Parts: sequence; C-alpha cells; structure tokens
Amino acid sequence: MQSTISIEDHLTKIYALWLREFKVFMREKSRLVASTFTPILWLFVIGSGLGATNPSTVPGVDYQQFIFPGIVAMSIIFSSVFFGSYIIWDRKFDFLKSVMVAPVSRGSVFVGKTLGGMTTSLIQAAILLAIGAAIGIPLTPLSLAQDIAIILLMSFGLTSLGLALGSYMYSLEGFQMIVSFVVFPLFFLSGALFPLDNLPSWLGVLTAADPATYGVDALRHAMLGVGTNSMELDMAILVAYTAALGAFGIFSFNRMKAV
Repeated sequence: MQSTISIEDHLTKIYALWLREFKVFMREKSRLVASTFTPILWLFVIGSGLGATNPSTVPGVDYQQFIFPGIVAMSIIFSSVFFGSYIIWDRKFDFLKSVMVAPVSRGSVFVGKTLGGMTTSLIQAAILLAIGAAIGIPLTPLSLAQDIAIILLMSFGLTSLGLALGSYMYSLEGFQMIVSFVVFPLFFLSGALFPLDNLPSWLGVLTAADPATYGVDALRHAMLGVGTNSMELDMAILVAYTAALGAFGIFSFNRMKAV
C-alpha cells in the first residue's frame, strides 16, 4: 500500500513539473514560431537550392524529401539540448531553489523537466510532419507511430544531455557557447544532409559515434523506407544512447547545486 502511494506521489510531482514546463512553453508562442522557422528555412532553401543541382542519391526520392528526416532531427536536437538553458533561468529566478528544498526527489525533478522538453520537441516535430505530408513524404499510421517513437527516444536522450549540461552551468552565455560545440557536430555528423555511404574513413568514424546518426537513419527508414543500417540496429543503438544519457542526467541532477 505504501509503495502504491509512493508511486502515485512521485507521478503527481512529475506531472506538476511537466505541467509547469508545458504552460511556460505555451505562453512563449514566439519561441514556437522561431524554433519552427529555422528547420523550414533549411528544408525549403537548402532542400530546393541543393536539390536543383540534383544530388539525389535514392531512386524516386528528391533531395528535399531525402533531407526531410534530417530536418526533423535537427529540430529535435536544437530544441532538446537548448532546453537545458531553463535550468539556468530557474536558478536565476530562485525557482530551482524552491523545487530542491521541496519534498521531491532529484530523479522526479529530472524526469518532470525532461518530459517537458520532450513535449516541446514533439509539438515542433508534429508541425514539421504536417509540412512533410504537404511536400510528398508518405506518412501512414504505422510510419507515424514509428516516427513518434523515434522522436520521443531522441528527445529524451538529448533533453537529458541538455539538462545535464545546464546543471553544471551558471551563466546563460556560457551555456550557449558550450552547447554550440555540442549541437552543431550532432547535426552535421548525423547524415541529415548527405548519405552515409562511401564517406571518408575519418568521417565515417565520427558519424558512427554520433547518437543522432541512428535517429536520422531510423526516421529515414520510417518515412522513406531507405537507410544505411537496419531499423532494428538503429533502434537498439538509439535506446542504448538514450539510457546512457538519461543516467548521466540523473547523475548530474543528484550533484546539482541550487545556487
């Protein structure tokens, strides 16, 4: 009975933290517009511009459609990792201090904030998926279910990474500088803009070490039916990366200071 109450208590606290993050997001409509505009710009400007030179590598798939899964992944990478900046804002406004002195475990705080970041990424990805349907990406109920599962896995792992980095930082400017060294390699090495076949060996090693590579490849499997690795391998590695980054996030939150 006590364990049941304890689980309900944890879930209630996690829900309260998630709801707070969701309300903050809904009040910042400019944030949604700005974070959605950049992927759309890449999709239509880069996709159409480079697509005009015909760099298509997959029969029956033009370049704009080829990079679409990578553009969805880009939205997840940037929104998830930069979500860690909210830890610094919470610290500046003493909200973090009030949460940490409350009778709630660090693990529950971490999970609640991570779910908030995942919700943000999912909303942005949903807007892009609607645009994808308009440009000819074949979306079926099965592929949509696969897309959502991949998006949630990626956003959980990357939000964990962003929150972990934010837990060690006290300056918003410092966080943005450090995170820039993380998000750009994650994106550019993921194969979002180019196929992973026939890469130079040094670049192949770097792309293989990038967790976003497996998210992009899995999304490409789900949306276009093509990919470098098998879907099963992509998902297995993605789950392993997500578990490792989640553990790193909880470890970092347990060591985090409120001020």
